[in-house]
Amino acid sequence: MAVFSEQKPQNRVARPSGPSRSRRVVDAVSDARLSAEPAAPGADELPDIVELVMAMGRAPETPPADDLSPPLPAVANPRLPAHLDALADRARDYVEAASSANTRRAYAADWRHFASWCRRQGLEMFPPDPQVVGLYITAQASGTVTGDRKPNSVSTIERRLSSLTWNFSQRGQPLDRKDRHIATVMAGIRNKHAAPPRQKEALLPEDLIAMLETLERGSLRGLRDRAMLLLGFAGGLRRSEIVGLDCGRDQTEDGHGWIEVLEKGLLVTLRGKTGWREVEVGRGSADATCPVVALETWLKLARIAHGPLFRRVTGQGKAVGAERLADQEVARLVKRTALAAGVRGDLPEGERGIMFAGHSLRSGLASSAEVDERYVQKQLGHASAEMTRKYQRRRDRFRVNLTKASGL
Repeated sequence: MAVFSEQKPQNRVARPSGPSRSRRVVDAVSDARLSAEPAAPGADELPDIVELVMAMGRAPETPPADDLSPPLPAVANPRLPAHLDALADRARDYVEAASSANTRRAYAADWRHFASWCRRQGLEMFPPDPQVVGLYITAQASGTVTGDRKPNSVSTIERRLSSLTWNFSQRGQPLDRKDRHIATVMAGIRNKHAAPPRQKEALLPEDLIAMLETLERGSLRGLRDRAMLLLGFAGGLRRSEIVGLDCGRDQTEDGHGWIEVLEKGLLVTLRGKTGWREVEVGRGSADATCPVVALETWLKLARIAHGPLFRRVTGQGKAVGAERLADQEVARLVKRTALAAGVRGDLPEGERGIMFAGHSLRSGLASSAEVDERYVQKQLGHASAEMTRKYQRRRDRFRVNLTKASGL
């Protein structure tokens, strides 16, 4: 049985054939407006979904009399009583806290991408139609969404499908991802186009030591970068976890954890993807490579006693700002120092440039720490040992030899 029926879905075409005279006049005015003004909201210029959800409790805005654009699909909420305004404000804060800023940006970008495609195809977005979504993911896999005819990867298509599901749900019109028009097509895309995962190169201790030698000696920026690399490696931290740390508990609103300097090492309490966890970072065998000493030196010379640990260095490297570093700075730091240190110099320059990122620190610890696997799993905050093994790039895969154990 064919997945897609021959009959065209009803109410999918933006304008029906054979319009009346009044409808032609309205269309002519609308076309003139579209050619002279930016696209109306409701197409690919829809606002961030967080703004739609955060509109709860607000009085609905009355559109201008001459506004011919379709209304925004938002969650219908009656105006709340005045004494509940404070709760509505708190609810909007919780809406923002439900997802990270990066996630919200990705959801908004994917929503605009889908809306733009629907507009070009002359299709309506609402109500959500699994057949339209199935055609959309087919267009992505076949490379017909954009002009360069470059197919999207399976991971990109799956992410956009998840974004659509979330966006439709927040607008009160759920999308059924199990519908055959979506599920069967997505299964075929995975079977035909899925590629093995590309993993970032693991940075081993000798690589990290060489990277530290490329940093400026005696400068505030060099001290900061040294502490970031050593703490990220020894703690097995994600890049967002590194820059999200504060000097103490509850010091900033955007912080994701804090540190405690103890006699034998550093206790890091942080909120990651798997929830709150504690990470112990012991003191190293030498001050030159000790993450605790590097962090203490940075905090002392940068005169940081409160707020974010890692901040921008300004004024030609002589002043420390108050703003927290963005997590992208960690990835740039890892890539820049790895290339400068000649890590994996046996590969072409262009190929080396895409092999290193923030995850290279986490995978480096997992690959080089010769301890029981469960300790590595705890340090990295993984829910399963299988996930930890994916980070162990250079582990002895044949330490357990089932061939010999079976008697062969």
